[in-house]
Amino acid sequence: MTGELSPAAQAIEDAGEPATPFRMIGLDHVVLLVGDMAEALHFYCDVLSCRPGYSFPHLAMEQVWCGPQLIVLVDTSDEKAAAMVPPVEGGRNVDHVCLNITRCSREVLRAHFDAHGVAIETEALHSGARGMGESTYIHDPWGNRLEIKGPPLL
Repeated sequence: MTGELSPAAQAIEDAGEPATPFRMIGLDHVVLLVGDMAEALHFYCDVLSCRPGYSFPHLAMEQVWCGPQLIVLVDTSDEKAAAMVPPVEGGRNVDHVCLNITRCSREVLRAHFDAHGVAIETEALHSGARGMGESTYIHDPWGNRLEIKGPPLL
């Protein structure tokens, strides 16, 4: 029957709250790689009703509001976005997914990921749907890049 928890999911649910120093509170943004910024803005704003957000022309990046969250558009046809171009033709199209967490110090977050064998790719202060906050980039076991973003600092 659909809609029921699998035995593995039920075991997690039965165990109660996870032993993490933070709680997930939602998605902050998703970064999509596009080939033409004007076309992308037309599609996301005129077709899907997103609204313009922040612009970062030096990165060939535009952000659009999708409700209270952001969709970040990166124009990989622009040389300023060279670092985001997939390493192979037909490679990934989503650069990363950003997950919002409750307040958690960098030191505690580092220790938590270290205890679970999760390497931190980079740490930074980045903008997002809730404002500027501490970002920690990691990869899941399948190589998907995740940005773990704390609450706004500014």
